[in-house]
Amino acid sequence: MKSLKIVFIIFNLILGGMMIYGGMKKFEKPSPSPTEIVEKVKAGEEVAPSVEILKIKNYIFGMKQTGYFWQFLGIVELLVGLLLISQRFSLLGAIMALPVTIHIFLFHLFLEPHEIGELIQMTFLLIINLLIIAKGYKHWKGILSDKSLLKLS
Repeated sequence: MKSLKIVFIIFNLILGGMMIYGGMKKFEKPSPSPTEIVEKVKAGEEVAPSVEILKIKNYIFGMKQTGYFWQFLGIVELLVGLLLISQRFSLLGAIMALPVTIHIFLFHLFLEPHEIGELIQMTFLLIINLLIIAKGYKHWKGILSDKSLLKLS
């Protein structure tokens, strides 16, 4: 039983560390201007060497050029990473991280399927996230059976 506890501490540290790393990376460069890619195309510059890479660049560029979403995602990743690493609030962090890890997994599955290593890494992080949530089932199962939550009044 003690070894299982150590495994989940390691899972929390891995997932939390990856979330913190990803969150910090979101703040490395300033957001681009909304017309940056269009200006490059008009100037005849190569934006991407292939259609697949162009899809990735357009997707990430779209999140950045909103002026808020890329930073919001970074803040969420930092927050859930800290919750996971804290160990005390790791279940809350894992629940909050689940939409983010699903999204990152799907990004790699559909936009970077040729990057097998990254896809495998994200598959493991998604599995770790799900295992942490499953381990805390006894803490959140009451929400599923509480009929008063179904009433809208």
